[in-house]
Amino acid sequence: MTLESFLEHVNQRKPLNTPEIFQFLNEMNDEARRITAELNNAYHNMDEIRELFSRLSGKPVDPSFRIFPPFYTDFGKNIHVGKNVFINACCHFQDQGGITLGDDCLIGHNVVFATLNHFIEPAERASMHPAPIVLGKKVWVGSNSTILQGVTIGDNSIIAAGSVVTKDVPANTIVGGVPARILRHLDVKEIEG
Repeated sequence: MTLESFLEHVNQRKPLNTPEIFQFLNEMNDEARRITAELNNAYHNMDEIRELFSRLSGKPVDPSFRIFPPFYTDFGKNIHVGKNVFINACCHFQDQGGITLGDDCLIGHNVVFATLNHFIEPAERASMHPAPIVLGKKVWVGSNSTILQGVTIGDNSIIAAGSVVTKDVPANTIVGGVPARILRHLDVKEIEG
């Protein structure tokens, strides 16, 4: 299996349930662990960090991208970040299903992005369903939040610290809680002003 064929498979939201897929995931996990070990276990300036993250994701990141290690992922090649994105320390990106962070996103400490879920049926429990997580522009995710598979968060929205986001969040909204619910709608004038 190639990276391209795997990404096409997950883009169609097909289950991850064959020996070929599991072997491919094991190989990608080995590569991701090598790069994250290098990233997390020595001092690097921000240019070096961006270079390591570019190797991890398989594509260059913008010079405005910043991340504070440690950072954890078991795949890496399905992470997409816009301009002026900041990821704080100890975040976990399970990105097999795809994680997209729009321009100007802020990700707090210990945030988890989980793009896979297991089948409910015990006989199929080892199989996984991939679904992407997409953040629009200027989204702020508070510390210790978890964003689950298939969630889209609209532009300018805020995820309160400690939230578990299980469904889409409209633009210009603050959500919080477990599961997250709408706490407030933001006035566009507040955002632009």
